[in-house]
Amino acid sequence: MQLLIDAGNSRIKWAWFDGKTPCDDAAADLAGLDAGALAGAWQAATSALYTCVAGDAVDVLIRATLPAGCVARRVRASASECGITSLYDDPAQLGADRWVALIGARSLCSGPLVVATAGTATTVDALDAEGRFLGGYILPGVQLMLTSLARNTAALPLASGNAAHWPRNTDDAIHNAAVDAQAALIERVHGQLGGDAQVLLSGGAAALISPRLRCAHRVAGNLVLLGLSRLALQNDGTNVLK
Repeated sequence: MQLLIDAGNSRIKWAWFDGKTPCDDAAADLAGLDAGALAGAWQAATSALYTCVAGDAVDVLIRATLPAGCVARRVRASASECGITSLYDDPAQLGADRWVALIGARSLCSGPLVVATAGTATTVDALDAEGRFLGGYILPGVQLMLTSLARNTAALPLASGNAAHWPRNTDDAIHNAAVDAQAALIERVHGQLGGDAQVLLSGGAAALISPRLRCAHRVAGNLVLLGLSRLALQNDGTNVLK
């Protein structure tokens, strides 16, 4: 069976691909990852297609954990793929997860598109109607913002506030600022791209951000795994590395 793997900064996600759609997706935290349990979960893999933005050590772990005989290929960003053209100054410098998420997002929506992925970091990227990746933004994710304030100030807590229109305690003030900063950037990019643009929101913090967004949007599943499934069907191996 073919295994699709999205190794992010904090978590590793995977799904099986039967040639139609990713299925039976699962995830594990990288911190304290049990390689034996992962090997057991992946033992049926005969091939694997993956992205890894978590560093070389995680890349080595992925390859060591896959079963013997499994053909593993790591996806890198490229100048064009699956109808998407990159206008990045150096296309190869773009994170593979952002690139593959754009491919996955395009399979769900045509026309101008804002692709926001809210994980450890939040990325907000723009596709025009012709499938050109115009550029995008990276900012600390919600939890990273909260942790940074608690770690680098003397009096502010690691906030666990609640959504509020007018925050009236410190935890709520910090929590809402972190979430609303994400929403505000998404809205700004939506405005730059044009009011007819669609917005796709995914990632672990999507449930926090979605209620705060003032523009129409759709919450999507793992766009990287979806993009990998498109590459599995269309890629001839040119832009992947064994």
